[in-house]
Amino acid sequence: MPKPEKITAVNQIKEHLESAGSVFVTDYTGLNVEQITRLRKDLRENSVKYLVAKNTLMRIAAKETGYDGLAEHLTGQIALAFGADDAAVAAKILYNSFKDIEKPVIRAFVLDDKEQVFTGDKVVRLAELPSRDVLYSQVVAAVEAPFSSLIGSIDALFQELIATLEALEKSKA
Repeated sequence: MPKPEKITAVNQIKEHLESAGSVFVTDYTGLNVEQITRLRKDLRENSVKYLVAKNTLMRIAAKETGYDGLAEHLTGQIALAFGADDAAVAAKILYNSFKDIEKPVIRAFVLDDKEQVFTGDKVVRLAELPSRDVLYSQVVAAVEAPFSSLIGSIDALFQELIATLEALEKSKA
């Protein structure tokens, strides 16, 4: 019979997994207290939860929530980072922190699709993406540009027509 603390821990991990838009498996070997505290602070400021728990409890929670592909990566000194909204934000923070320190690694990550597990080396591509807000503004700008050109062309035609009519009025007066 499992202990109540372990059941509670598994349930907590399951809640995080179910509510997360992205999950990153990180190996925090080699981080000192100051580095891990700074990492947690940076993640927390961007609505990313960083959780260290027993690997067996994380494996149980992962299997019960459909994240079966993560189970093989849950060995050693592992922590899970749960991104709620924008996966690129969590990836950037983890990648930049780990790049500066050069010790821990991102072993794997999962985005919205629980079935597809990406290896840690692909996190660079995700980390280099602009944030969701920047991507939205780029899409809006791309959609808006043709309309702005059209409106500018129509405006120029009307300005030319008005100038012609004013010139015609002056010549008749």
